[in-house]
Amino acid sequence: MNVSLDLRIEQVPGDNGAGEWLRIDEELHREFNARARGLALMVQGRVIYETMEEYWPRAREDASLPDVMREYGEIWTAAPKVLVSRTRHDADHNTRIIGGDDAIEQLAALRAGTDGTIGVGGAALATQLLRAGLLDELLLFTHPAILGFGRPLFDDYDIPIELDLLEQRSFKQGVTMHRYTIRDARGAGSC
Repeated sequence: MNVSLDLRIEQVPGDNGAGEWLRIDEELHREFNARARGLALMVQGRVIYETMEEYWPRAREDASLPDVMREYGEIWTAAPKVLVSRTRHDADHNTRIIGGDDAIEQLAALRAGTDGTIGVGGAALATQLLRAGLLDELLLFTHPAILGFGRPLFDDYDIPIELDLLEQRSFKQGVTMHRYTIRDARGAGSC
């Protein structure tokens, strides 16, 4: 997830991680591409999925975009994905839909049967998975901005969690990447 220093993901409701406070250059986008390419599966909530679905399939063929963005369009479109939604009943681009009151249980079963890393996109979904003990790691790209208001990374999460730093990296634009393991993460596999 892209976050501000005060762990906000949106400054304005509905900007869906596309705020002007983000410093995404080619170097950082290459990191995103490499990490996305290494995923066995992408699990996304409806809002982030619809944002991605609207842009990335077209981006892969848009000659006006830099190569790194067209490449991400290819990666996202081809990657196996799970859309978690109560309202969507169909999706393209190698996407399966999970919904209903037992969505978290369905995701737990999917996690148990998936070899490799599962990437999660969407704050509400990440909060539910964290609450259910189904996240093993957090990968945060922190942008050098304090928003002061806006949507937090974890909606309505009020239980302390201890983390251990696994990896960190700095990028030219001042963005830092931190990958943490969650202490006491339940189960096997990786989300």
